[in-house]
Amino acid sequence: MALEDDMALLERVALFRSMDRDALRLLAFSSETRRLRAGDTLFRKDDISEYGFVVASGAITLIDDDVATAIVGPGTLIGEMALLSETRRPTTAIAREASVVLRVSRQMFRRTLEEYPATAARIADEVRRRVQDMSSELAGVKDRLRRIGIDHHDEES
Repeated sequence: MALEDDMALLERVALFRSMDRDALRLLAFSSETRRLRAGDTLFRKDDISEYGFVVASGAITLIDDDVATAIVGPGTLIGEMALLSETRRPTTAIAREASVVLRVSRQMFRRTLEEYPATAARIADEVRRRVQDMSSELAGVKDRLRRIGIDHHDEES
C-alpha cells in the first residue's frame, strides 16, 4: 500500500484520528503491511502482544475458547491495548478470507507520541474519555441488574 493509503486507513481508527498529519505519516511509514490467506493465524490467545493491527481489507475472526466472538473488517484496530501497554492477547485472530492488515508496533507508537506531544495529549484525552464512557456504561449495567434483583452480594451468599 502507498503511504497516503496507509495514512487514510489509520485516520479511520478512533485512536489515531486526532493525530497531527506528520505524526500520522511517521506511524504509517513505520507500519508493516501483512497479507493473509483465508485460515492464516494473525496471533493466538495468550501471545505477548507488541503490535496493533489495522484491517485494510478482508475480514478477521476473533476466537475465544473455540467460539467466534467477533468478525472485524476494514478500518478496525485489533489489539489497541498492545499499543498502550505490555499485555497478552485475549483472543486468537484468524483470517476469515484473504486479508491485508497494517501492523503497528507499540515501540513506534510510543516514539511517535514522544515526538509529537500535542498528539499525545489528544490521544490521552481520547483514551480518558473512552474509559469514562465505559465506566458510565458499567454503572448503568450495575443499576439495571440491581433493579431486576441481581446483586453481587447474592453470589457471595
